[in-house]
Amino acid sequence: MLEQLPYIAAATAICLILFVVIDFIFKLPKIGGVSGAEAIANDIEATGGNKHGGYMIGNIITSPDASAGTLLAACGFFIYGVIGAVIAAVLVFIGARICADKGYAGLTGALAATAVIWACTTFLGFAPETFIAGIVLAILIVEGLSLKLSSKIIGKLWGKRT
Repeated sequence: MLEQLPYIAAATAICLILFVVIDFIFKLPKIGGVSGAEAIANDIEATGGNKHGGYMIGNIITSPDASAGTLLAACGFFIYGVIGAVIAAVLVFIGARICADKGYAGLTGALAATAVIWACTTFLGFAPETFIAGIVLAILIVEGLSLKLSSKIIGKLWGKRT
């Protein structure tokens, strides 16, 4: 178990970069894309956070975005390899349609994560389960430590992008 800790740390960084970049590409910090994201952004802003960071966090919470796609792809890959990850991507796509999500961040995240996980497990010696732990930790970093702080960081990153 201890020998996996460096892989988990690396998987956390990879997953964090992967899902944040994809969510930025799909402009999740721009505005609440699904029902509830606007309310979450307003709550985060009311507590001193950044509204654009709040939009992204709200989208993460209320819809299958790239973080959900990455998590489900990692679980699918762990269970049944690339085929399991692709099945997970299909389920993310269906979930996004159920949520009336207009974008494809979740599907893109699932497919991109499938490729990254395959490459890392095939060529770099990662175990598939390190990506499950990695994405859970990455989501925890964004949503679990401090919504105010993470929304400000996301807002600053988003501000430099626009």
